[in-house]
Amino acid sequence: MSRSERSPLLLAGLLATAGVAHFASPRQFDATIPRSLPGSPRVWTYASGAVELALAAGLAVPRTRKATALTAAAFFVGVFPANVKMAVDWRHRPTPLKAAALGRLPLQVPLVLWARGVARNAAAANAGGRS
Repeated sequence: MSRSERSPLLLAGLLATAGVAHFASPRQFDATIPRSLPGSPRVWTYASGAVELALAAGLAVPRTRKATALTAAAFFVGVFPANVKMAVDWRHRPTPLKAAALGRLPLQVPLVLWARGVARNAAAANAGGRS
């Protein structure tokens, strides 16, 4: 299996793992939900986990991969405020935790680029399959 064939499956695995974690340990995610959002943080935690699981499923299917990958890129941008909130909230924690919270912020960029690359490769594969 080539790298371009593995990439969407690895991204799907990452999203599936994160989605399961939202249901298995919701309290840690509840704390990252910005207070400005309406409703309960737990609802947002579960909704986010469900979206991650749906994105993982969509990435695993070649026919839905391009649209799902673009949606995943938008999702990664959309959850950035929660990562910022976590970094702000953890500014007084011990240095390793503070570093982990701050380190998550720039990681959103490669996740967005990864998802866009998966979409681009899926589009190319679909175009190649129609010739």
